[in-house]
Amino acid sequence: MTDRMKISATEAGLVRVFAIDLPADAVAEFTDPDAPDIAAIRDALGAEVLSPDHVDFLRVTELGELGLDGYLVDGLGVAQDEIAADRARLRALRGYVLVLPSRAFAGTAQELSPRTPLRWIGTYAEPGPQNNFTPLTSAAAQGAPMPARPSDAAMSGRVAAIALLVMFLLVALVVWIAA
Repeated sequence: MTDRMKISATEAGLVRVFAIDLPADAVAEFTDPDAPDIAAIRDALGAEVLSPDHVDFLRVTELGELGLDGYLVDGLGVAQDEIAADRARLRALRGYVLVLPSRAFAGTAQELSPRTPLRWIGTYAEPGPQNNFTPLTSAAAQGAPMPARPSDAAMSGRVAAIALLVMFLLVALVVWIAA
């Protein structure tokens, strides 16, 4: 496979699916989770960094009626409309697949160049958050009333009181020094 896939350091919300084109007896060695840094998978992807905690190996028949499309939607949160065009192809897959969410790349910018035994099936997006900016109308949402700003007369009285206090302290200091 000569397709290159660019992964940005800030990528989030994408799920890549690859078929593993190997006989059943060779898949166990290829997908060995005890191998350091899952080297065989990383090398087949042409990846620099791959987080073993976020790499999913699935035997398609073990998904039962849910199927790979159901796993992507219900298990990983991929939007239904994202897989609609590939649903039949996802349902037709047999054997083993590799599922890589964006977090599998550990926030590392890199370029993938997948090769045999991996065959890219598709990249699917998780739906973004739904924002609702409708103003809240309940009394609790209105908040507490702001306290009124002190009047100019009150502020003048405070300034005068402080000035008198400072003058009293200065007079007391002069009397104490003179004594």
